[in-house]
Amino acid sequence: MEQALSLARLALGQVSPNPAVGAVVVKDGEIVGQGYTQPPGSAHAEVVALEQAGNAARGSVMYVTLEPCCHHGRTPPCTRAIIDAGVAEVHVAMIDPDPRVSGKGEEELRQHGISTFVGEREEEAKEINEAYIKYTTTGMPFVTAKFAMSLDGKIATRSGDSKWISNQESRRYVHSLRHITDAVMVGVNTVLTDDPQLTCRCGERGGVIRKQPLRVIVDTSGRTPVTAQVFNEPGRAFLVLGEGVKPEIAEGYKSINADVVELPSDEGLIDLEQLLKVLGQRKITSVLVEGGGTLLGYMFDHKLIDKVIAFVAPLIIGGSEAETPVGGRGAERIVDSVHLERITAMECNGDVMVSGYIGG
Repeated sequence: MEQALSLARLALGQVSPNPAVGAVVVKDGEIVGQGYTQPPGSAHAEVVALEQAGNAARGSVMYVTLEPCCHHGRTPPCTRAIIDAGVAEVHVAMIDPDPRVSGKGEEELRQHGISTFVGEREEEAKEINEAYIKYTTTGMPFVTAKFAMSLDGKIATRSGDSKWISNQESRRYVHSLRHITDAVMVGVNTVLTDDPQLTCRCGERGGVIRKQPLRVIVDTSGRTPVTAQVFNEPGRAFLVLGEGVKPEIAEGYKSINADVVELPSDEGLIDLEQLLKVLGQRKITSVLVEGGGTLLGYMFDHKLIDKVIAFVAPLIIGGSEAETPVGGRGAERIVDSVHLERITAMECNGDVMVSGYIGG
């Protein structure tokens, strides 16, 4: 199952809105076939592994990170492929939350005499597909807040200088996060201050990035320059404007091939819960929110964040006017603060990355 989980991770970010799944076929103690989910409309992990195994699949054992599908979508059901291949035993890490499957796939396999075992490495399988699980059960994307700050909690100096607080290794890790995410979101002030590209560049040294994340810019009044880098990179840019923006502003963005949506706003802040619903309708299952403080503050205040990834650099910036990563109203009492669970920490060549999930 460990190998199947490793294979599933290779599909992350490249197969959405489908789940990232890994499958391994074992015969007489030897791996005879393995695979992971291919882009939408292509083969699922089980089929890739079975095709590689060929005739050796008869009487074999399959390890798969998610319950095999049993319905016709853009591809035939994987349960039928497993049955037809003569697999004798299937180990499933987790049941698929999709109501079209959700136990029905396992039941079909058992009805055809295949021994099934569920739950091996289940928590790891759920973490790999945390975005798929939330999207499938709620229709909303899984939202991760990412920021880098100094040891004293600053994201820039009082003059606005912010390059670079985190080191190169930390920034490289951020590109890997973009690689496995459907969309990257920032506020307009981040675009005006940093003019970011918001692309995944983890494969720029000879690798090929097959899919860039959607670049989402939250801009209530349409201040994003049409010359910004976000409009000149591979992939799509998505401008989120407040209702009432002058028509010529929206048309200007459309003229440079950007997607545009206008949403209600209150006191200059766009309804971000509505935005997440719109992204869900576009089959965006995961969003990486990279700032700035106003955007992150709103999302924390309105309980729209699922996970936090923070990079802490060994710097002291100081300054009462220097920006912090999260603005908004914030907590009035410590007991009302946002608490993280399942926390992990990792050193990144001097920086420390802390990640955790928002507590219930």
